[in-house]
Amino acid sequence: MRLSDLQEKDIISTQDGKILGRIIDAEVDINEGKLKYLICEPKKIFKNFISSKEITIYFNQIVKIGEDVILVDIS
Repeated sequence: MRLSDLQEKDIISTQDGKILGRIIDAEVDINEGKLKYLICEPKKIFKNFISSKEITIYFNQIVKIGEDVILVDIS
């Protein structure tokens, strides 16, 4: 699966069912050649509305990658 495929999916919290946003970036460890974590931009209600900060999602926080969504536990 490509990063661009993941960027099309909504990130949903398993804690409360809220949509957290979508993946906008990823951090790669160039020494090990491994993906460290994903960066999620919070969903914006209005285009110019100021949103909260980016959310870092580590792979151990991903519960399930589905066809349309990614379920995460960021407790």
